[in-house]
Amino acid sequence: MKEEIALAVNNLTKKYPGVVALDGVSFGIQRGEIHALLGENGAGKSTLIKSIAGAIEPDDGSIILDGQKYQKLTPKESRSHGVEVIYQEFNLVPEMSVYENIFLGKEIVKGGRVDHKKEIEEAKKCMDRVGLDCSPKTLISELSVAKKQLVEIAKAISNDVKILVLDEPTAAITDKETEMLFDIIRELKKQGIGIIYISHRLSELLEIGDVCTVMRDGEYIDTVNIKDTTEDELTRLMV
Repeated sequence: MKEEIALAVNNLTKKYPGVVALDGVSFGIQRGEIHALLGENGAGKSTLIKSIAGAIEPDDGSIILDGQKYQKLTPKESRSHGVEVIYQEFNLVPEMSVYENIFLGKEIVKGGRVDHKKEIEEAKKCMDRVGLDCSPKTLISELSVAKKQLVEIAKAISNDVKILVLDEPTAAITDKETEMLFDIIRELKKQGIGIIYISHRLSELLEIGDVCTVMRDGEYIDTVNIKDTTEDELTRLMV
């Protein structure tokens, strides 16, 4: 089967006073690939992701999504191409229900009013896909960290996600919850969704990833096949 590029970044550069956050970084991800992104704090991972998400504007380089080339992206443009980022700090409203969060900003309207029944129905489909076993009417404030994360993934799925970025997704969940998350990630991979997985935990990257790109001091260092590498090799590339 011919590989399909879901996203390509070419020579992306971003400078701040006194620091080069990205120094001519090139990066790409295929559809249905779990691509680990590795680097110490300050390596440039967050700047790269925020550029892809349209949250910051690069100084130079380009981003290609669905064959369209952009010098800079708006968040709306990025999302229109199916890019969804789940940051460590969740973007959920605690006082609202699961289904209301899933459809926040894209409410289903019928006859000039929000169609809550339809939203609950559609939310349940997204929740089932990620194994979120609670009522769509449950308030976010009542959920565990792991379940809040599943709400974020369900929300991404409802936006017809093509590239899902997970930023340190296991930082605050248990080992058992991590295994459940990995099962969901593998299922999304089967559906052709490209996953960019950011973590400091090398053992996780070796378990879940297909390939790994290493960054250091704002520069691209190397991309390796996970099955052909070791923790020691990744550590050497990283530092």
